[in-house]
Amino acid sequence: MCLQAFALWMGLAATCFSAIASESRCRIKEVTADCSHLKLSEFPPDLPVNLTEINLSHNQLKRLPSSVLSRYTRLRILHVGYNVIPKIDGSLCQALPSLDMLALQHNQLSTLPARGFSNCRHLTELYLQFNRIKLIAADVFGGLQELQILDLSHNQLRSARIGVDLQFPKLQSLLLSANKIAQLKPNDFAILRNTTLYMLDLSFNKLTQFEPKCFSTIGSLRSLVLNNVALQPNITKQLCEELSGTDIAALFLRNTYLNLEANTFSGLAKTKLAFLDLSNNRLTRLLGKAFQWLPHLEYLNLEDNAVGRIANETFTGLDNLKSLNLQKSLKAQDKVSDKVRSSIDDYSFQGLKKLVDLNLGHNTITGIKEHTFTGLTSLQYLSLYNCQVDFKTISNVTLVSLAESPLVSLNLTRTKISRLQAGAFSSFNKLMKLDLGLNSISQILTGEEFQGLSAIEEIYLSYNYQLTLTSSSFIHVPSIRALMLSKSRIAILSQQPSPFRPLRNLTVLDLSNNNLANLDRDVFLGLARLQVLKLQHNNLARLWKRSNPGGPVLYLSGLTDLRILDMQSSGLDEVPPRAFQGLRKLEALDLSLNNINFLPDHVFDDIESLKSLHLRKNLVTSVSRDVFAQVFRNLTALYMGSNPFDCTCASISWFVTWINSTNSSIPGLGTQYICNTPLSYHNSSVASFDTSPCKDAVPFKGAFVISSSVILVFLVSVLLLQFQGWRLEFYWNVSVNQMFGFKEIDRPDVHFAFDAYIIHARRDVEWVNDYLMPLEKYEQFEFRFCLEERDSEAGVSEMESIVANINRSRKIIFVMTGELLKDPWCRRFKVHHAMQQVIQQSRDAIVLIFLQDIPDYKLNQMLCLRRGMFKSHCILNWPAQDDRIPAFYQKFKVALGSSNKVQ
Repeated sequence: MCLQAFALWMGLAATCFSAIASESRCRIKEVTADCSHLKLSEFPPDLPVNLTEINLSHNQLKRLPSSVLSRYTRLRILHVGYNVIPKIDGSLCQALPSLDMLALQHNQLSTLPARGFSNCRHLTELYLQFNRIKLIAADVFGGLQELQILDLSHNQLRSARIGVDLQFPKLQSLLLSANKIAQLKPNDFAILRNTTLYMLDLSFNKLTQFEPKCFSTIGSLRSLVLNNVALQPNITKQLCEELSGTDIAALFLRNTYLNLEANTFSGLAKTKLAFLDLSNNRLTRLLGKAFQWLPHLEYLNLEDNAVGRIANETFTGLDNLKSLNLQKSLKAQDKVSDKVRSSIDDYSFQGLKKLVDLNLGHNTITGIKEHTFTGLTSLQYLSLYNCQVDFKTISNVTLVSLAESPLVSLNLTRTKISRLQAGAFSSFNKLMKLDLGLNSISQILTGEEFQGLSAIEEIYLSYNYQLTLTSSSFIHVPSIRALMLSKSRIAILSQQPSPFRPLRNLTVLDLSNNNLANLDRDVFLGLARLQVLKLQHNNLARLWKRSNPGGPVLYLSGLTDLRILDMQSSGLDEVPPRAFQGLRKLEALDLSLNNINFLPDHVFDDIESLKSLHLRKNLVTSVSRDVFAQVFRNLTALYMGSNPFDCTCASISWFVTWINSTNSSIPGLGTQYICNTPLSYHNSSVASFDTSPCKDAVPFKGAFVISSSVILVFLVSVLLLQFQGWRLEFYWNVSVNQMFGFKEIDRPDVHFAFDAYIIHARRDVEWVNDYLMPLEKYEQFEFRFCLEERDSEAGVSEMESIVANINRSRKIIFVMTGELLKDPWCRRFKVHHAMQQVIQQSRDAIVLIFLQDIPDYKLNQMLCLRRGMFKSHCILNWPAQDDRIPAFYQKFKVALGSSNKVQ
């Protein structure tokens, strides 16, 4: 007995522990608690009592205990949908007197308790859909005077009657769709006699009969939804007759297998129906004057049907129609050609004087005729998107039937246009948006094509075959604000003046996906209002290279109002220091998917307003303060993942410190920001980099000052020599050379034509030309170098020229790189002969310049040289920092001026 009691106690304890553990996982924020998707089987007992909203959906609750709920006297919203609750406690509303919304959808309710909601006097929304309710007692909803939405859809109700003596004075939406209601009887909606019902949804029912006066008991019915209800012709006519004299304003008959006859809607003649949805009904014909009974109709949806012909009497009587949707509705099969092709007779829309919006997209029409759109004197929006009308060439007569229409928007996307003739749109002086995208236009735009579009603001020419722009392409449309030219094979924009020069009001320009490789420096000159510029997926790498003839092309200069700049996948591998100069309002910059491995210091300093920076999938290894400190100041989102970060103190120490202190969003920080080098951090997260070894090397300077001034002086001297010794040595050499000269005295009988002969690998010629040859032009150096490419004597063999020029040179310079060690011509002949000559002549004339760190064993292995064979001041290393280059030149000057005497 004791054992059984102990087992029972353990079971109760486990249940309580499970409930408490589940409650602890609830997400509580202020006065709301989200306990959804926690597999709870019991209501959490210890939630805060001041909650106003509790979400317990998507759990395994089997009951709602009123004893527990009574603690939450302020609760207004309760979500308990998607559980397995089979019944409702009759005292639920008594426990929650302040409840406004109760959601019980997707449970297992089969019955509702008598007057179960009578105490929910403040309830405005009640959701009971997707249960098993078959019958509703007469007084279930008694007392719900404030109810506005009642959803009983997807149950097993066989009648629309949900009460007898009840009243729902404020009910706005009653949803009874997807039940088993077969007929509507006169008293089914008697409880709504004083109600203005804005929506009654009876979709997905098998309605076969509408008994007389079935809708007349509703105080005022505004919208009736009967989608997916199979309506036979006599049933549809019966429905319209029962709606006669009501306040019905919107009728939805989508997918009702409707067979339209001339008098189908005759019963609606005494209504003010404004909205009619007949879409997806497989209608094959529209009888003349079928809509004559609907004089107040403003919106007609005939989308997704199979009408073969629009006749000039089809829309008779629709004098107030403002919107007509014929998208995917003209799909008749031509028996002769076996093609899907429909026709629109001339003057078919003549009676639609108030039509504002006409959608003819996704149809196949025999053609646009001279009077197809005649009479549409109020039409503002016309869409022929993906409409197969075989336009091919748009001339000034193609759309002549629209000459009287005050068109504001014309959509000709994907209509197989191949050419635009001069004055093609000259009749549309009010047109603001013209979409010509996804066509096959291939021509030189002279500007005459857009003549007459004096009010145009947006032109879409993206995804065409090939467009060639000229300086006058947009001369007639200076009002343009958005110009889309994506993927139109525009490879060159180097015209003078620029095609965009007249567009002073342009704010959006899309030039993406064009393989652009040549932009003029002034291509965007004058676009002071441009805010969005899209240049992604082009080939702009050459324009920003230092080696570009004339230097980098700074084509972004002058765009002072630019907010968004997209240059991803543009092949960029260099960014000039002044690339973004003046872009002070830039908020989003995308440089993703390029080959950028180095960014100049302060390159982003001008774009201090930047909010979003994208540098994903580049070759960036270092994130330094000098480059990013200014731009990171106001940044809200950084996308810099998938780069080969060098996790060293010099490269990312500052970046890691910023990451740990910033409030900016950094998506993928733990998975995309991965160290590539060094080996100890390879494949580790950048965020895990330890910055403690990177602290200041002298953290106790104040203590040293207090303890001993002598130690302080010593410390400062050591630091000065350590970090600025090279600079002191530089100034010392300069001073000594100015006083005593830098050339040592050699034998007076020796005369040399050149100061130095330069031996270098073929791949290092660019470095020689950039950093050694310019020294010949500087007066303070007074040297002349010998290069075989420049100074070899004509008519003399290459080997004889090399031997002779080495003899005529006072010094011999080896430019030491890995390429030199691999170059067989340099290694086997030039270096060998130079060393043999200086040995034979007893000259100490070799100067080594190391551009790379080459170990001594490789020098010995490949060239039979060692550093110990040469004077220390004749062994020079090319500095990694640009500010140390002047010091290098000073050492180089001393090395060239040193004596050739062997000591």
